[in-house]
Amino acid sequence: MRELHTARLTLEPQLAIHADEMFAVLSDPAIYEFENAPPASVDTLRARYRALESRRSADGGESWLNWIVRLCGGPAIGYVQATVLGAGRALIAYELHSAHWRRGYGTEAVSAMIDELRNSYGVTTIAAIFKRANYRSRGLLERLGLRAASAATTAGYALEPDEDLYVM
Repeated sequence: MRELHTARLTLEPQLAIHADEMFAVLSDPAIYEFENAPPASVDTLRARYRALESRRSADGGESWLNWIVRLCGGPAIGYVQATVLGAGRALIAYELHSAHWRRGYGTEAVSAMIDELRNSYGVTTIAAIFKRANYRSRGLLERLGLRAASAATTAGYALEPDEDLYVM
């Protein structure tokens, strides 16, 4: 897993040492308008990051790719992640501190990750699961070219009743 660069961002492979900086980013309550909750503590986040440093699921069937999104030469503003499922498929996710929304950073970071998944990991199908009410995620995914999955495709994923699946 390598560091990625865009015109305005650096995507650093996530490590436990990022926990202190990322705790502040992930403590932004606006991020959790539609789902999840902030990390309970820096130590909890550090332990999670340490576990993810293996970059593999326990059975070895999935690759876990997590990058910290940083303004070039500046602070961390969020993360992007992908679970490479095999057979050319990956699930993606992302979170940015709300102070950095509506500036194109999310689109830029996720696009860089998608390019890396295609070019270095053989991924041909990108999927994202998100809460149906999350209009910001829907907009970001649509800007990147993902679209609502067919019923047949959706059947292959464990969706909650209030979730949608977009694919590319």
